[in-house]
Amino acid sequence: MKRSFDLIVQQDLTLLVYDKSPHYDNIRLSIQRFSMLVKHPVGIHTFRMSPITLWNAAAIGMKSDEVISALEQYASAPVPMKVKQDITLWMDRYGLFTLEGEEGSDILLLRCRDVHVLSRMMQDGEIGLLISGKLAEDCVIVQPKNRGRIKRDLARAGYPIIDRVGYREGERLSFSLADPADEGKGRTFSLRSYQQEAVQAFIGSETLPGGDGVVVLPCGAGKTVVGIGAIAALQSETLILTSNATSVKQWKAELLRKTTLREDQIGTYTSTEKEVRPITISTYQMMTFRRSDEDEWIHMRLFHERNWGLLIYDEVHLLPAPVFRTTADLQAARRLGLTATLVREDGCEKDVFSLIGPKRYEQPWKSLEKEGWIATVHCVEVRVDMEEETHERYLAASEREKARIAGENEQKELVVNRLLERHASAPTLIIGQYLNQLRTLSERLRIPLMTGETPQQERERLYQQFRSGELRSLIVSKVANFAVDLPDATIAIQVSGSFGSRQEEAQRIGRVLRPKSDGREAYFYSVVTDRSKEQEFARKRQLFLAEQGYTYDVMKGEGIYEVESVENDDA
Repeated sequence: MKRSFDLIVQQDLTLLVYDKSPHYDNIRLSIQRFSMLVKHPVGIHTFRMSPITLWNAAAIGMKSDEVISALEQYASAPVPMKVKQDITLWMDRYGLFTLEGEEGSDILLLRCRDVHVLSRMMQDGEIGLLISGKLAEDCVIVQPKNRGRIKRDLARAGYPIIDRVGYREGERLSFSLADPADEGKGRTFSLRSYQQEAVQAFIGSETLPGGDGVVVLPCGAGKTVVGIGAIAALQSETLILTSNATSVKQWKAELLRKTTLREDQIGTYTSTEKEVRPITISTYQMMTFRRSDEDEWIHMRLFHERNWGLLIYDEVHLLPAPVFRTTADLQAARRLGLTATLVREDGCEKDVFSLIGPKRYEQPWKSLEKEGWIATVHCVEVRVDMEEETHERYLAASEREKARIAGENEQKELVVNRLLERHASAPTLIIGQYLNQLRTLSERLRIPLMTGETPQQERERLYQQFRSGELRSLIVSKVANFAVDLPDATIAIQVSGSFGSRQEEAQRIGRVLRPKSDGREAYFYSVVTDRSKEQEFARKRQLFLAEQGYTYDVMKGEGIYEVESVENDDA
């Protein structure tokens, strides 16, 4: 017999899930394929379906009746007819428009199964300008130069396009993955089963075409390896864009270690060296650099320097607007996005969907944890009070100032000290948002600090000391949110963050997700000022991880060794 509150489906496409239901884990795994968690107070968790979540479900082969069946399986009351109609409406729109033609041809054909919708789109003030003529009631002409723009604009209008136009092969690049027999040469490598599945989902099959799209895997699960597998499968010259210079070095090192590519075949395009080679690795910062707001982005030409067959966007959720615009002109090259979360705080998920491609593959974090591919992580929210003087200043401050005052709460230092004592032998990262706060902690705790101002050579030295065990603790700013290869990091202490960023929370827990050689478990502590604006932001930050099945225990700062059950009220 079902509980009265296992799952309630509401007419506005929100799903209310009873978090103490014996079926909760199964419900979450089922509905997260086509919905997103938006609230998680104790008792009832709220998920929401949207056009983009339903299109992504359709892109990986789900049908509307499968989504409706999944809801009916667990719903404690009949699924409203309006919800069934909306699910069918949005999922049927995926594939309503198809773009056809041959790569290199003078025209592309945009077909639509509904001639009335096509007629309406032709009359649209912006979309109509991208259409060059009409061949039939259900078919119009699009110029190849407008391939990306019409995909973006139609998706924004609520009509995603399935792009069946071919891709250019790019300049051929012959190499292979390192043979496991080369172990004695330090070049042993093979793809894990889920990494092979991800590569295949991107490349495509007879039933599910690929060639573009996004692979979603947690930090530490080997997204770089998926990218390398895709390059090897396509055997074509590739441009890789990533988040920072440290990541550029890591990509190059992984390519050299895991393939037969030579060093002279891999170029790095950064502020210090600008090598354009068959495999070229650069950063989003380089692509968007310009001397003034009026100048051109001088490095965007890198996109056209060679006949790239594949573009890889690492940490695709960070893709900046200028790169989106350039990507719209690069639809003839295959595009692979890699990310731990499709969440974008700027609301540009539809642009990722239309210009990079739909979600092709995703693995639940807890499934990979269960199989031992990522570490088991305990999440703890540590709540601290404010001194009376600080509290008075907090009450008199503006809303934005309140967030900073709470984030820089001096009482957090005591908590950090206690946590360092508690995990004295464990490699620990202390991560924060505010540089003054981090400098103070660095001076008082006598722990090295790394920020955006730290020279790259010094960063590499600190990373190496941490990896070798010479350095047991390291304080880092936002520079360590992404692409930091510190596999032995076991404890992460977050002392402040970027307001309610779900992306950042997912990336920061990723610093401790790599499986440990001795199998030990990891801890992610988020130190939050109690009854403050920061606590409200913390609830939002935790949404994505809660969706993946993580729960936060709560402890008060003064009772740091005694863990209580989490009790979050909805913000």
